[in-house]
Amino acid sequence: MASPQAQSVWPVMMAELQKPMLSQNGEPTYAEIATYAVVRLYAIHQQSIDTCVYSPSVNQYNEKSEGVSLFVALAGLRQNEDVKVALDRRVQPLLATTNVNSVINSLTHLVAILKGSQRTCKVDYARLANDLFQFQISYEQANRVRLNWGRQYFYSNNKSKKEQNEGKKN
Repeated sequence: MASPQAQSVWPVMMAELQKPMLSQNGEPTYAEIATYAVVRLYAIHQQSIDTCVYSPSVNQYNEKSEGVSLFVALAGLRQNEDVKVALDRRVQPLLATTNVNSVINSLTHLVAILKGSQRTCKVDYARLANDLFQFQISYEQANRVRLNWGRQYFYSNNKSKKEQNEGKKN
């Protein structure tokens, strides 16, 4: 948050946060940490891509939209047997930690893997920011977020395999 690279996004980031979300004592707030981390993840994913890689998963009318959670996007990538083991090796330690800095570091690697896969998917980075904010509130909240991420990552894959198998039977 305090690095020179981070300072370049402060004008945009700080202008959009509500006053209670801004630090009053010099220590970054949960909102500042989550927002900066997700802006950075989005920038990594968006770099050198012409079309926008962000879209909400639900629109203002509570209808499904183009975007998916990061872990649903990773679940789609996991269907490729060539990357499944390596991807699982990155995801499983992330799902086992309650340290936000470790989570952010792991997410950075996972977004780079997603970007490198050249899959065209739109990620709901706003939802990820909310998840990171919630993750920092308490140990119990971190567990809820991790459980939700695990469900998205593993369930999506099982559902897709089941649908593929049913398609082969018909």
